[in-house]
Amino acid sequence: MGLTDEIKLSYLHGSYLTKLIYINIAIWVAVRIAAVFILLGGNEELTFIDWLALPASLSQFLIRPWTLLTYMFLHYDLWHILFNMLWLYSFGRILLEYHPPKKLLGLYIFGGIWGALFFMLAFHLFPYFQKSIAVSSLLGASASVIAIVVATAVYAPNHVVHLILVGPVRIKWIALVSVLLYVVNLTGDNAGGNFAHLGGAFWGMLSMTLCKSGRDLSAFPERHIDRWFSWRRPKKKLKVEYKSHDYREYGYNKSRKEKQEEVNRILDKISASGYESLTADEKEMLFRMSGRK
Repeated sequence: MGLTDEIKLSYLHGSYLTKLIYINIAIWVAVRIAAVFILLGGNEELTFIDWLALPASLSQFLIRPWTLLTYMFLHYDLWHILFNMLWLYSFGRILLEYHPPKKLLGLYIFGGIWGALFFMLAFHLFPYFQKSIAVSSLLGASASVIAIVVATAVYAPNHVVHLILVGPVRIKWIALVSVLLYVVNLTGDNAGGNFAHLGGAFWGMLSMTLCKSGRDLSAFPERHIDRWFSWRRPKKKLKVEYKSHDYREYGYNKSRKEKQEEVNRILDKISASGYESLTADEKEMLFRMSGRK
């Protein structure tokens, strides 16, 4: 099985965490390649990014409303996407220990939307931003990621993670320090971005607090996002067909049954632990059976 087939299967059978990371990386690669050709062609401005990033100006946003969603999957700098994906992977795995995948997806999408709301409101409410509102925009998954971080800390505040050079730390302290840093930097170089981070953190706290109290207001929209996002999700049971009409011996039927049982076992393992839990042999078998007509 080649690398392309491995990536395809990993995406199709992976969790929402895997899918979100793949989508972010794929868009980053596409943006950077496009930028290379544009700059080599003599153009000094990457104006196409403006059509994907969220503008601070309301009048500009009304022209390109899709940026409310596209901005949260858009990165340009390597360290920006690397940091966001590491946080998404680390805290996303913890969240999935306690909640179904659609909760993670809902937190990502709605955390990003609340981050966009806080960003645009800050630029329209505070005089500090008036001079730069026409040229400011927002991009990156940071608001979505901090929504997941804070939601995880609200639900399991004493869950311990091990940080390099620090050691074991409860995640409630990581979330608290992050939010405090955003607050003290609200007039810094990334002031608008920090308002977006606070918007994501606000949704993560509100959503999980309501969820713990039994009033999960996001459950209904999360079901619809889950349906939309997984419209190409593979069926749980993979039907394996064999184009043969002559081999009806006991040995053949037994072999077919054993293969079907093995495929079902692999798919059950994916449902329980995710595609990443498969061994190399299991991935290879799933790939062969998926391609069989």
